[in-house]
Amino acid sequence: MSVALVIAIGGLAAAGAFLIMNRSLTRIVLGVGLLANAVNLLILVAGGPAGEPPILGSDGRGDPLPQAFVLTAIVIGLAITSFLLALAWRSWTIDGNDEVEDDLEDRLIARRRASATRASELRAAQEAAALQDGGVEQTEGTR
Repeated sequence: MSVALVIAIGGLAAAGAFLIMNRSLTRIVLGVGLLANAVNLLILVAGGPAGEPPILGSDGRGDPLPQAFVLTAIVIGLAITSFLLALAWRSWTIDGNDEVEDDLEDRLIARRRASATRASELRAAQEAAALQDGGVEQTEGTR
């Protein structure tokens, strides 16, 4: 396996993962396509060096199984891409944009986390104030 293929696989996978993490459905579709191509290239590279066709019957035959896996992965990737494109088109026609919104459960969890954080900060401030008041009372009582 050459270094150029490793860099190509890593670059495709990194770019695909980066695009999938965005909120735009168009970028998610592109990210899935890049990630699918990175996995296909990885499967082909992992299959070993190319050999002679298996029909000839010589000792240096190539393994056809990785090629079959990649063909299957191409079909599955095309199906997923077409589904995501239909989803993006539907979102565009309904809302006028392709941004993925938070659902109600995500908003509820964010609110709970924010209120828990505020409550813990308030408790910490009250405890600090109580410690300071206790320290002031204690020093006044010793005088």
